[in-house]
This record gives sequence, structure tokens and C-alpha cells, in this order.
Amino acid sequence: MDKRLERILPRVQKPARYTGGEYNAVMKNRDEVEVRYAFCFPDTYEIGMSNLGMRILYGIMNEMEGVWCERVFAPWGDMEEEMRKSGMPLYALESGDPIRDFDMVGFSVGYEMAFPAMLNMLDLAGIPLRTEERTALSPIVYAGGSAMYNCEPIAEFIDFASIGEGEDSTVEVIELYRRAKREGWDKPRFLREVAQIPGIYVPSLYDVSYNDDGTVAAITAKDGAPAKVTKRIVQDMNKAYYPAKTIVPTTEIVQDRVSLELFRGCIRGCRFCQAGYIYRPVRNRDPELCAEYARQACADSGYQEMTLSSLSSSDYPGLLPLCDELEPFCEGRHINMNLPSLRADNFSMGLMQRLAKGRKTGLTFAPEAGTQRLRDVINKNVTEEALMQSCATAFAGGYNAVKLYFMLGLPTETDEDVLGIAEVANHVVHCWRENAANHNRGLRVTVSTSWFVPKPHTAFQWEAQIPKEEYERRVELLRGAMKAKAVTYNWHAPDTSFMEAVLSRGDRRLGKVLYRAWELGSKLDAWEDYFSLERWMQAFADCGIDPHFYANRERSRDEVLPWSVIDCGVREDYLWNERQRAYEETTTPDCRSACGACGASRLIGRKCDG
Repeated sequence: MDKRLERILPRVQKPARYTGGEYNAVMKNRDEVEVRYAFCFPDTYEIGMSNLGMRILYGIMNEMEGVWCERVFAPWGDMEEEMRKSGMPLYALESGDPIRDFDMVGFSVGYEMAFPAMLNMLDLAGIPLRTEERTALSPIVYAGGSAMYNCEPIAEFIDFASIGEGEDSTVEVIELYRRAKREGWDKPRFLREVAQIPGIYVPSLYDVSYNDDGTVAAITAKDGAPAKVTKRIVQDMNKAYYPAKTIVPTTEIVQDRVSLELFRGCIRGCRFCQAGYIYRPVRNRDPELCAEYARQACADSGYQEMTLSSLSSSDYPGLLPLCDELEPFCEGRHINMNLPSLRADNFSMGLMQRLAKGRKTGLTFAPEAGTQRLRDVINKNVTEEALMQSCATAFAGGYNAVKLYFMLGLPTETDEDVLGIAEVANHVVHCWRENAANHNRGLRVTVSTSWFVPKPHTAFQWEAQIPKEEYERRVELLRGAMKAKAVTYNWHAPDTSFMEAVLSRGDRRLGKVLYRAWELGSKLDAWEDYFSLERWMQAFADCGIDPHFYANRERSRDEVLPWSVIDCGVREDYLWNERQRAYEETTTPDCRSACGACGASRLIGRKCDG
């Protein structure tokens, strides 16, 4: 261990974040390694180590001969301060070596508010922030994750972006880099070649021009780059890597349990949900294989809790048989199974009985909107009757806590829709009174609302986010309508949602704003402890850019969107048609009947045609 680190650790919170040495962490002989890869997560250890995607890619890369992938997380403020005072650069947990000496630096980014942390980590590592300042082949800096479906705001800081699922493309990128290193390529040649790998987007190979009104006029590929970059997917989940033998943290993390991935994609087609579109088509993993992975992961790690995870886990066709298969193993080892959130229209007595064999934690449902009209607008395809039936089933089975998630500011939302959220909460209270198996324990209903952010590659990507003042008015309207003592109302602070809307729909001109915000002190802006809207507004003012142009402006059908080079696999005219159907208050059946890609393996990998 670096002597500077020994002196620092007693002075910081949670020093185990920074020491490494965990069970199953991969150690390799430096002399036998040809490519060193720093796998960076622009958030704290507790968040990054809870990310299943990071664990998957860590395992895949370390199975490659001659490649050593090591983990790097953003330090908390106290640790960063101590590192800067002592002149200690950002280092990898496995070896303790500075990441500026690595061949490749890859970021996993699922949230736009992590962009400042990326810049801060590069600076702390002593790596130049802008790609034009990094002229050598090493280090190559790139990023993957769902936030890369519009990476334009960080285009000047990354050499390229990996679009879609990275299991296959990561291996291809590393092998190309290995060849480039052996043959002595320069960086421009490597970037031209890596752009030919499907799913790889190299921003510097695209020229962007703008209209007089500030909108994008054209995005033009050059030097042989493809006109469209189509996302990568894993076609067969039964052959996909699962980290059954994975790192066991020595300190508590957010998701401190086995996470068993059942399938990818979502059949539902909610019009606001980016994940529901970008992860299409649905691909299931066989229940028998899931059960085997679960047994291996729990036995190896010693965890006594397991989450059956996917975008909509209760839609997994083999869920009940899987629970039955795992029941003897879980009972024998006192392992609790749980689902992170449930669909209100398919929560059954059978499912409840299986989940209830573990601890009776609260159940979570996401109706998203307070009236049926607005649920039809967003294509939620859930009725209040279905929600009440699910609650009745849960209450009869002994549950006494329910969390309900909604959004405010959805397209066409009225005050009646807002007040409908309070009515739904009151109906849940009444449902408990009529169906609870035990009234002595009391009821806890938690209603949470967030501010709708229109996301790229969704049916609502053309929408405007409502103004902050209007969002706050709707919060107060709903707050005043919450009367039941059993109901607790939580609402998301608006400032971060505003900036999320700006960054998620921004173009590459926002790069200078991001840089200026970092200069002013932005870093861990996904945390309220560090986020400051005033700082961001100062950065916008300093750069002469209006953030409302990005967040609060409706787009026209013929406008060139900053992310239009990226193909998420769902046609744009299909998304536009879904937007039109939203304003007609017309629902679209789930993609088991509408899409065609989910149920036929031969179609996986083709563009979803809706």
C-alpha cells in the first residue's frame, strides 16, 4: 500500500472504499499483462459495486488472456481533498497503480449527472480532459452505459462511446487496441478503425453544423465513419456471461446481495421510459440456468439475500417455477428472495406466497399517473382496479407497507390528474382496512413523485419539460391533498431533474458548460450534498448558453436531434406514432403482440418495427 494512502485513510469516512483486497478481486502479474484497463465508475464505491453491468464486464475482461481490468471509483470529497493535498493521483483498487499509466480508461455511465464526476476523475488521475489534448495511443478514454445514447455533452472529453450492451463489443475493442499497440498505430488510425466496430461511436469523426435558431442543421460522418451507429445487444441470454463468482465487498454497499438477472428488455412500451426502448428486444434466460447461477452465486459469496432483477421482473414467464426451484436451497441457507418492483397487474397470490417465505418487506408499485386517462397517455396499461387487487392480495397475506411511485409533469397532465394521485393513495388505505390480515401492525403508504424528464429515444423525446415553477405548484397541490395519516408523501427536488433534462437532450456545445461547471466545483453532482443549480446557472451564463433551450423547448418532427446518429433499434417513425397515440389517449399492446422481436429468437438483433 502506498505510504501516502496509509496516512490518509485514518482521516476519511469509510476507508474500506479505497483499499481493495476484497474476496474474488482479480490479481494478475504485471509482467504477463499486455493491456491494462482501468474500469471507472463515476460515483462512489457503494454505488458502483452495486452495478451488475460493471461486474459482468469486469469478469469478461479478466477472463481475456493478457488483459487486466481493475476497478476505479470516484472518491468522496474528504478523500479527494486528502489525495490532492498529498499529490496522490487516482489509482486502481487491485494494484494501487495510477490509472494515468494504463492503456485504456473506460467509464460506465448510466446517469447524465455523473458527467462532472468523469471530468473530476480524469483530472485527479492527471489525465488531460479533452480528447484533442491526449494525442498518444495511451491512454484511450471512452465510455459506455445508457447515458451514452446521447453522449454529445461529453463528446470533446471521450475518444469514443460504446452504444448498447458491451459484452461482445468490449472484447472487440480491446483486441483492436492490442493490435494497434503491437503494430505501433497512432491514435487517429485507431479511432478510424474502432469506428468500424458495430456499436462504437467516435464523436470526432462527425461534423455538426447549426441553424441560426440554435438547432442542429446536420451531422455529417467523415473518414469512413458510419452514418448511423446501431446499438449492440447480446442475442442469446443463455450464452451471456453471468458473474456467479464475483467480488464480495468488505464494506456495505447499496445492493449488498446477489443480483440474479432474469432477462433483458421490457415488453411494456411505456412511452416515457428510455430503458424500455433501448433494451429491446426481450431476451429471457432459461429458469434452470437462472437457478443454477443463483445457487453458485449465493454459495460462493455467502449472501443471504437475493434479488431477482430485470426491468420488470414479474413479467418473467418462468418466475413461479424459478421460485419453486430455488425454495429448498433458500430455505436451507436462510436466503431471502425479493423483487425490486412489481407490476400492479400481475401480482398474484402465488407470487405473494413465494415472496412471503422470506422477510415481509414492503411492496413497491409504480402506477406513474393518478388517473386512467393519463396512464393511457403514457401507455402504462395498468388500471386502478388491478392495483387495488394486488394491494388486497398483499394485505391479506400480511404485508402492511406499500410504496407507490408517480411522475409529475407528464404530457397532457392536468390538476385533476395530480389530485388523482392522492385519491389512489386514499383508496390503498381503504383497501387495507377491508383486507388486512392484521390491523394491529398499522399501515404505511409511501407516495413518491419525480419530475418527468423527456429522454432521447422515447416517444416523448420531442416534449418540453414543464417549467420548474409549475412543477413546484403541482407538488404543493398534491401535498395539500394528502390527508390520510397513514400516507407519507415524498417528492424529488426539482433542480437535479432540470439539469438532467438539459444534459440528456443536449448537444456538444454543452461541453464548454460542463467544463466550466467542473471548474466552478461540480463533481459528484448525482448527490444532493454536492449538487448546486446556482453553480450550473453561473456556468451557463459564463458560456452564453440558455439551458431552457434544451429542457423546456418542444421539438418539431423535422428537427435534427443531437442524438440522431445513434440507432437504438426502434424506428423514429414508430416513436413519433407512439407520441401521436399518446395525444389520442390510445394505448398500444405490449410488444409480445405488437413488436414481434420478443418472442422469436430469429428476429433478435433486427430493428424493432413496432
